Amino acid sequence: MTASTQHLPAFHSNRISAELAEIIAGLQQPEKMISPKYFYDARGSQLFDAITRLPEYYLAETELGIMRSNVDEIADLIGTQASLIEYGSGSSRKTRVLLEHLHDLAAYVPVDISASHLLESAGNLKKAFPKLDILPVVADFTKPFQLPGPAVMPLRNIVYFPGSTIGNFVHDEAVALLRVMHHEAGAGGAMLIGVDLQKAPEIIERAYNDSAGITAEFNLNVLRHLNREYGSNFDLNAFSHSAKYNAEEGRIEIRLVNSKDQTITIGDERILIAAGEAILTEYSHKYTIEGFATIVATAGFRVEKVWTDPAQLFSVQYCVRD
Repeated sequence: MTASTQHLPAFHSNRISAELAEIIAGLQQPEKMISPKYFYDARGSQLFDAITRLPEYYLAETELGIMRSNVDEIADLIGTQASLIEYGSGSSRKTRVLLEHLHDLAAYVPVDISASHLLESAGNLKKAFPKLDILPVVADFTKPFQLPGPAVMPLRNIVYFPGSTIGNFVHDEAVALLRVMHHEAGAGGAMLIGVDLQKAPEIIERAYNDSAGITAEFNLNVLRHLNREYGSNFDLNAFSHSAKYNAEEGRIEIRLVNSKDQTITIGDERILIAAGEAILTEYSHKYTIEGFATIVATAGFRVEKVWTDPAQLFSVQYCVRD
């Protein structure tokens, strides 16, 4: 048995056109940038899964440990017959912990922009949980999307957003996304979210500059993805990975640094990238517990419970709609 595909939209040319316009607009900014969502083609999703298993990348294993230690309390807060809506589902390692403990789950709705990786992950979960209604949705979760109708009507929706992906967004973007989640959660709904915490900069920088070079390959893969899917012609050999902590902004900043003058053709545009110029590919903001509570309050949530590891490197937070 495989996961249902009835909710997967066709990859229409108008979507490609909108994404191409977004990419071009980013590359025409005073500081060139590419949205981190373009990391996640099939290869990018595989590389990120590999990153989560690296010894330097404390985030994934620390969050998984928090989930395992507190999953019974989390399940009790979520209650019975909920619909679990996971944003950016990835390999769903942490999700398995939840699915094994939630009470009479009505449905699991994984949402991801990478269709092939999403279906593979959903199919694997269907084998492990054959009685569970699994309804994958391919979507850009930063925008409102249509929720599928499960066979059993859920009593409430729980938005699940692990991995501290919320840190990829600057303040206004984070609030906008949290408001989308507030809408998808609906009346009586809640959000379970992973939030990375502020800590010594050397711990953070080490997590994004692993000795195996997998994070660097993941970063470069965004250009490979653009070359293949959007017809650009980046010379990957001219770019190198850079990840540095900005203490003033409380975030790691990830860039691709170009080593030679090159003119990129993408769509109908030709864009010069000078030697030494960088393309911003990702921010990863680190929060205080108090600071994150202020952000979610702006989006209409209230933090009800926070779980952390003993070293307070990371947090899992349960937020209810006000």
